[in-house]
Parts: sequence; C-alpha cells; structure tokens
Amino acid sequence: MRYRLTFIAGLALGYVLGTRAGRERYEQLKKSARQFAQNPAVRNTAETAAQQGRAYVGKAVHTVADKVGDHVPSSVAQRVRDLRDRTAGGSAGDDWGTSNT
Repeated sequence: MRYRLTFIAGLALGYVLGTRAGRERYEQLKKSARQFAQNPAVRNTAETAAQQGRAYVGKAVHTVADKVGDHVPSSVAQRVRDLRDRTAGGSAGDDWGTSNT
C-alpha cells in the first residue's frame, strides 16, 4: 500500500510540475507563431499564394467545363457556367467570403 501511495503522490507531483512548464512553453510558442504570422513578408507571401491559387482554379474551371461539356447533369453544368461567369469579371469573391485583394 505504501508503494502505491508513493507512486500516486509522485504521479500527481509530476503532473502539476509538468503542466506548469508545459503551459509556459505553450504560451511562448503561441507568441512566436503570432509574431511570425503578423510579419509583413509572410502575409504578402501568403496573399500572393492565395491569388495564384485562385488563378489556377479559374483556369481549371474553364478547362473542365470545355472538356466535360454535356456529360454532366444540368444542375452541375449550370453551377460551372455560374462560376465561369463570376471568374470572367476577375475580382469576384468566392463562396467563403474571401476577396481577391
């Protein structure tokens, strides 16, 4: 019984000390990640990648629509036509509320 009680006390002490050190390290990592994300160079690179992704998706929509043609149900074909019309303008937002800034 004494060994079991000693083990449980050691486990509890290790847990308490570990969570304190773990929380401090977590906060430190969180602060570093926030600083990294707020860096203007990182933000510009991320936005450039997003714009390039939108351009590739626009090209893919047109390519798929041309190749698939009448082989899809009318509801899908209408959705593709709507996307094509929306991307033809160049600056429309997408369904998720992001913009092309």
